[in-house]
Amino acid sequence: MRGRKVVVKSSHFQFVLLLFYLLLHTMAAGQDRWQKDAADQNFDYMFKILIIGNSSVGKTSFLFRYAEDAFTSAFVSTVGIDFKVKTVFRQDKRVKLQIWDTAGQERYRTITTAYYRGAMGFILMYDVTNEESFNSVRDWVTQIKTYSWDNAQVVLVGNKCDMEDERVVSTERGKQLSDTLGLEFFETSAKENLNVKIVFERLVDIICDKMSESLDSDSNLVSASKGTRLNEHTSSTNANCQC
Repeated sequence: MRGRKVVVKSSHFQFVLLLFYLLLHTMAAGQDRWQKDAADQNFDYMFKILIIGNSSVGKTSFLFRYAEDAFTSAFVSTVGIDFKVKTVFRQDKRVKLQIWDTAGQERYRTITTAYYRGAMGFILMYDVTNEESFNSVRDWVTQIKTYSWDNAQVVLVGNKCDMEDERVVSTERGKQLSDTLGLEFFETSAKENLNVKIVFERLVDIICDKMSESLDSDSNLVSASKGTRLNEHTSSTNANCQC
C-alpha cells in the first residue's frame, strides 16, 4: 500500500510540474508576441483588452468569432492565457487591439490576474444558460477593481443567447445587474455571430471617449507621435440579442 501511495504522489507531482512548465511557456510566448506587436508602429493606438468570466462561458469562441470569423464547439478550456491581434478603424484612428483570452478556472487565477495591469478594457462574460456564471459577475468586478487600473472600461456580456430553450438568466436580469454595476450590457452568440462585433466596437469607442476626456486633464497620457501605446492610463446602450 505504501508503494502505491508513493507512485500516485509521484505521478501527481509530475503532472503539476508539466502544467507549470506549460503555463510558463504560454506566458513567455505571449510576452514575445506582445513585444513584436508593440514594435510594429503601423497604428495610432494600441489597446489591451481582456475577456474574463467563468470557465466554459464561451470566451475563446467569442474571440475566435471576432478575430477570425470562425466558430467551433470543439474548444477545450484555456490553459493560462492567450491572445489575438486585430486592427480596427474607430473615430478616424487606426487602433490595434490585443485581445487576451483568459482561463476561467480558479487554479489559474493568480496567473490571469497578473495580466489585468495595463488593460484598458474588459469584456466580462457570463453564460445565459448557467446561473453560476451569472452569480459570479460581481466577484469578477471585484477582481477588476483589485488588479486593474482605476479607469479601466468594462462591458457586461451575456453569451450563448441562441440557446433560448436552455436559458436560465433572463435578459431583464442581465440588464438590471448591468445598471446596478454601471456597465453597458449586451447579449451575444458567438455561434450565430450575434452582437460580437458590436461589443468590441462599443468597448473601443468607450475607451477612445474616456481617453479624450483624460487628455484634457493629463497631457502626458499620450505623446503626439504615431504608434502610441496606450495601456496604462458608461452610459447604458442595450444591444440585446435578437434570437
